[in-house]
Amino acid sequence: MANRKASRAVDIAPRSLAEVRTETVECDLLIIGGGNAGCFVATEAKRLDPSLRVVIMEKAEIMRSGACSAGMDALNTYIPEGKTPEDLVRWSRAQVGGGPLREDLALSNAEELNEAIDDLERWGLPILRDENGKIRYRGKWDISIHGEQLKPIMAEKAIEAGAEVYNRVVGTGLLMDGDRCVGATGLGVRDGAFYVFRAKSVVVSTGGAGTLYKSYTADSTDSGAQIWMCPYCVGSGYAMGFRQGAELSSLEQRWVATRTKDFCGPVDTISVGYKAPIINCKDERVMSRYAHLGGDAAPRFIRANAPMEEWLAGRGPCYCDTRNMAPELVQAMMTDYLNERPSFVLFLASRGQDVTKEPIEIYGSDPYIMGGHTMGGFWVDMQRMTTVPGLFAAGETAGGNPNKFVGGCAAEGKLAARGAIAYMAAGLETPDESAVSAQVESEKARVFAPLLRGKDYDGVTPTEMKERLQRLMDEYAGGSSQFYRTNEERLDYALRHIKMLQSQFAYLKAADLHDLMQANETMDRVDVAEAVVHHLKARRETRWAGWQTRSDYPGRDDANFDCFVETRRDPATGEVTAFTRPYEQLVPGDRFKA
Repeated sequence: MANRKASRAVDIAPRSLAEVRTETVECDLLIIGGGNAGCFVATEAKRLDPSLRVVIMEKAEIMRSGACSAGMDALNTYIPEGKTPEDLVRWSRAQVGGGPLREDLALSNAEELNEAIDDLERWGLPILRDENGKIRYRGKWDISIHGEQLKPIMAEKAIEAGAEVYNRVVGTGLLMDGDRCVGATGLGVRDGAFYVFRAKSVVVSTGGAGTLYKSYTADSTDSGAQIWMCPYCVGSGYAMGFRQGAELSSLEQRWVATRTKDFCGPVDTISVGYKAPIINCKDERVMSRYAHLGGDAAPRFIRANAPMEEWLAGRGPCYCDTRNMAPELVQAMMTDYLNERPSFVLFLASRGQDVTKEPIEIYGSDPYIMGGHTMGGFWVDMQRMTTVPGLFAAGETAGGNPNKFVGGCAAEGKLAARGAIAYMAAGLETPDESAVSAQVESEKARVFAPLLRGKDYDGVTPTEMKERLQRLMDEYAGGSSQFYRTNEERLDYALRHIKMLQSQFAYLKAADLHDLMQANETMDRVDVAEAVVHHLKARRETRWAGWQTRSDYPGRDDANFDCFVETRRDPATGEVTAFTRPYEQLVPGDRFKA
């Protein structure tokens, strides 16, 4: 059974640090984030060793949390008959313009991929099949599902396996014994407690980082903005590791999605599933104009960047051209949208739009950091352990391996569970209790400080700081208002002002426990934004136009940057160092062809 005691809707805000109740939880394996990857970490760990005490710290309610919370209409990778894991790696490599990518990680993920998705079907996920029982593909690699219950299916299985779930507990920091991770701390949003999870190994499987940038649809994500990524995934997992010196990889390869304009809804359903071409306002097909940037495979960054280039060239807006679709196809497409995102059908209806007469306008989203689509995240070894011993990563937080999507994040959860168990089996020294206790008290004071300053404190609200960060990142670090372009001087400006925001953490105020959660999330956003800007600054080329565009370095520089850009923040001084790691091609074949 999941632990529901932290889910009661009770706001018991302490008035002093002495009133903050500390809950200590001892476990073998702690999973931070009960989303897609986290659920698979739990089920695999309990399958391998039922005696393990496995605990999930979940910010929301695990049955409907994370990026899959509202369901999905497709799984974007499943290896078909006649194809191999190596073929999937070649496709993924071509999708990022020939790399770099961690081919070792990508191949090991691909070898686990189909089994993980088969697990989902065995657990009850309806995967669409044809009259011969063959899985129905809507593209070369992605399969159609009825995914309304995708997240509850995963969550129920994790709970049935024996994982203990602490709902409504927000991860705030890692506990360290020297340079190794021995647990984490959390804020109980409903009960006001400070949670201390002592663990032999930790897997961070929180979501990616959205809401670092301002959405083009509104002035703030608190003002009714339409964004593509789950708005509650704010990068806390990255921030927790970054503050303790874990190495971050490839954050400059941001995810910019081509979305339906003014709604920020899915486009692949139209363009991939129903083969609607992308056109500009001159009725010209767009994608062929940019094919030279990525070879034969139409890399995803080109699909995101091409409509923006058309705008800049005076040929915007751009559309998915649905005007030539047969009526039965339009009906099928709308049915798919009703299954996946019914509000989009209502959006079209509110405008009186007949898609057979008026094409669907598209635009770019605000940028996101996510290791499931692109490859921003922690640098990990083959066991999925970060550069901090005892700290593992899976899903969005594990870097270097783009195009994992739902199935790949599930597979990586299984791999991370195996790595964590192997780490524990190697034997661990007893942590220094006095050092850990000191960290607990320090972190408790940091987390609760905005609340304990009092309601009448003349400080900065979480929303005010978040909005300042979002505008700063949008205008100076390559947001949608700048058509994703940035340069050295803008990035230097962004870093100076991020330092100012970090100095203003001391003035954050919170009126209640929910506000306190948002204050801590905003601090996490600022810290992750600092890392992102360092990554953008360190890559002095344009390798993935739209995802990463340097207007002062507009060309690709293979001589100097056919490599991974990494950052590490010193836990003692807070100074960030950027450096590179070499790229190694392991799977043979033309890098630019799938």
